[in-house]
This record gives sequence, C-alpha cells and structure tokens, in this order.
Amino acid sequence: MLTSYVKKILQAKVYDVAEETHLDFAKVLSERLNNQVYLKREDTQQVFSFKIRGAYNKMANLSREALARGVIAASAGNHAQGVALSASALGAQALIVMPKTTPEIKVDAVRNWGAEIILHGSSYDDAGIHAKKLAQERGLSYIHPYDDPDVIAGQGTVGMEILHQHSGALDAIFVPVGGGGLIAGIAAYVKYVRPEVRIIGVEPDDAGCLYAALQADERVVLDQVGIFADGVAVKQVGQAPFELAKEYVDEMILVNTDEICAAIKDIFEATRVTMEPAGALALAGLKNYVNRTGVTGQTLVSIASGANMNFERLQHIAERTEVSEQREALMAVTIPETPGSFRTFCHTLGLHTLTEFNYRYAHHKDAQIFVGVRMDGPDEKQKLLEKLQEREYPVCDLSDNEIAKTHVRHMVGGHSSCVLNERVYRLEFPERPGALLHFLTELGKEWNISLFHYRNHGAAYGRVLMGIQVADSEIEILHQRLDHLKYNYWTEDDNIAYRLFLN
Repeated sequence: MLTSYVKKILQAKVYDVAEETHLDFAKVLSERLNNQVYLKREDTQQVFSFKIRGAYNKMANLSREALARGVIAASAGNHAQGVALSASALGAQALIVMPKTTPEIKVDAVRNWGAEIILHGSSYDDAGIHAKKLAQERGLSYIHPYDDPDVIAGQGTVGMEILHQHSGALDAIFVPVGGGGLIAGIAAYVKYVRPEVRIIGVEPDDAGCLYAALQADERVVLDQVGIFADGVAVKQVGQAPFELAKEYVDEMILVNTDEICAAIKDIFEATRVTMEPAGALALAGLKNYVNRTGVTGQTLVSIASGANMNFERLQHIAERTEVSEQREALMAVTIPETPGSFRTFCHTLGLHTLTEFNYRYAHHKDAQIFVGVRMDGPDEKQKLLEKLQEREYPVCDLSDNEIAKTHVRHMVGGHSSCVLNERVYRLEFPERPGALLHFLTELGKEWNISLFHYRNHGAAYGRVLMGIQVADSEIEILHQRLDHLKYNYWTEDDNIAYRLFLN
C-alpha cells in the first residue's frame, strides 16, 4: 500500500496549477518555544489553501470523456475553490454544491473561478448527499475532498516538498486533520522516505473524528462537531485516510478554540498573514505538544494549510487570543454597593490596565461587576486574585468560562427578579435567511423566551445564549423539539457566569 501511494505522489500532476510553497523558519516563535519551528506555507497557493493539489490531481487523471461530461463536488470552502480552479485549467465545467449557510465571500470566490453553484441544505453532509445524487443523474464525476487515492496523492506532495526543502534533522511534522486526506498523503510519503520522522495529527477538541477512530480502532461517526474551525468540521474520517493513519500516524492531538486563536496570532506575527482557524490548527497542536512534553532543540514543521478567513471573524479571534495566551484575565468581583467603592476597587487593582468593566445596579447591598484585566502571564493573574482575596473581595476567575467569553462580556443589563423557571441554553444557529423564524416556529409558542443574545463571527453558524421559561414537567418536551432542530446545544443553568450576572 505504501509503495503504491508513494508512486502516485511522485507522479502527481499538481504543478500545472499548484506551487511548491516555501518552508519558512519562524525565528521569534522558535526562540519562544526553544525549538526550531518551520511553517509550510500552503496559504500562498492560488486558492489560499492546499486543496488545489488533491482536486487537480484527481481531475487531471480523469479521462477526456469524463472531463467533457463535467465534474461535481460538495464543499463549503477550500475544496470548492480547488475544484473550480482545476476545472477552469482543464477546460471542464464544474458544479459545486454548497450549504446554504456558506458565507457569501466563499460563494463569490468559487463563482469567480467560473463554476456553477447550487446552494443546498444547512451542512456539508446535506450538500454531499445532494451532490452525489446529481452526479448519478447527470453523469458527472464526483470529486471527493479527501477519501480518494488520487486526492490523497495530490495532498501528499506537501510531504514530498518538505523533505526536499529540509534534508537535515527533522523530528516531527504537525498536520491539520478534517477528513484525513492531507495527513494520509504526507504520512505515506514521509514514512516511506524517512520513517523516523513523527507524523502528528491535530484536530479541534470538538471535532476529533480521526482521534476517535484511532481510539476505537474503527471509523466512528461523531454525534456533532464544533464549527469554529469549519475547514476541518468533519463527523467521520475517510476510509482510505483511516487505513493509512492506522499504520503511519504516530500521534493525535486535540486543541481548543483558544489555542487555535493564539496560533492564528502567532502566524500573523511571523508572516503578517491571517490564517483561517483550520489553517492555524497544526501550529496550535505543535505548541500544545511542546508545552506538554517539554521537548527542546527539536526541528518541528507545522502545515499552515489555508488563509480563507472572513474579515468578520477577526474580532472574536482577537478576544479569544488574549485570554488563551493569558494576556487578559476575566473575573467576576463583588464590591459594596456604596459611594466610592468603585474607586477603592480601582486602587486595589493598581496600575493594571482594565480591558473592560461591565456593571448594572441590581441590589442595594452588593454590586456584581464583570472585569477584564490586561496580564503578562499566569503568575500575574494568580497574584492579582490573591490580592483581591486578601482585601476580602469575593472573586471568581471566568477566563475559561465559555459563555462568559462569548456572551456575558457583551451583554448589558442585569438580574431580573420576575423571571420564573428560567432554563438557559447555549446554541449554534445556522447563518441563513429565516433561521431565527424557523427556530421559533419549531420551538412552539408554549414558553416565553426570557433572555436572548446572538453573535455572528463570520462563520457558517452564529452563537446564541437563550433563556426560556419552562416548568420541570415540560423539560423533556423542550429537549425533544431542540433535538428535532438538529442544532448543537448545551444546557447552561449551572454556569457560574450566568448565575452571577443574569440569573
């Protein structure tokens, strides 16, 4: 199996449209991590991601007759652009099925390469089912984004280039994983040529389909996947990638949203390029690996896989980066509701820079405030927490609290004394016209919505915090309706940020 893939990689026809991208040394990051860190710059391809390699190699290996009939693919982003550009270069017609939730910037990018676009469904899975149906009806060749030997071979040229570009010591290559095509191709080539090099896959902790498959020793379908790193939001790893990963992937690492945001900033500081979340995923895993193992003096390569970033997402990423890198602490502090207490509290903070201060009168005795404070690291935060406790300020660290970071810090208001039987949910809403109306219609009119906060981060899904008044006897009915909607949701009744500021 390995030999056949290496032969396919060596014969891959990617360079008609793809470039051999640079392997850049990240000097400042290397000094900070005490290892030699390199970035493989796939963001510099024409479509700003590695996907062009696999798409073109698959299509270049089709017969003339197949190309003449046309090709079809399902994608919400980078694969769609790769197929569209490849079709243009080969003189073929491409039909791309994209979810209705796809941001307009990505739809426009695909259309600019001359592809026909059909918007269908609310997820990649919906689009994929429809695309395969159309492929059969119209006799089109289906271009899979990852589960195809020619696609895997095209992506494997990334690994081939790394070994050509760096013939010296090389300890590990960190690869982002969605459906598994990229890591399968890189692992096949690298393990054949230099088996001592470790191949380490990186996935979001809420979309770890290959991690789960390797743990179970079989492919599994995740119940749900997080969509922050939408380029790797895949419920099940491909069959062909899984077979290669079982043999040739050394380790899988899961990272959280804050780690990904911090890696986006690291790459920006090194290159002045803003990666999309999936594009910075590998570096997040590399940093996690270094911090966890304490390795020093090693040569580590991270695949910077793509830079198709929506501008609207930058504010959210910047916010999360500061907390992740422990340059900002979020705290709930109780101070006396008396004249002058705010000034006294600020004196206690000293010269620390406030990043935000949220407060609403709610009680004649105590004031509950939400505070953001600029920090230089975890030691400084701990010292400030101890100082506040010494001054007898009740304080709670909210730096790792999801609804505090995503919702509460942006909400104006306070406690309500007349809301009974309130249940609180965090949901992910599809970004499409009529989504809110559809949600309210499906929810029904039996219950009153008592709290609602929505944030659009420029992704296919927005984030919602919702309070709804429902009796204990009706909770099961409510959950059945939420399950029927097939939106990701989490119960947050016991979340400390909700209880301190909104309950």
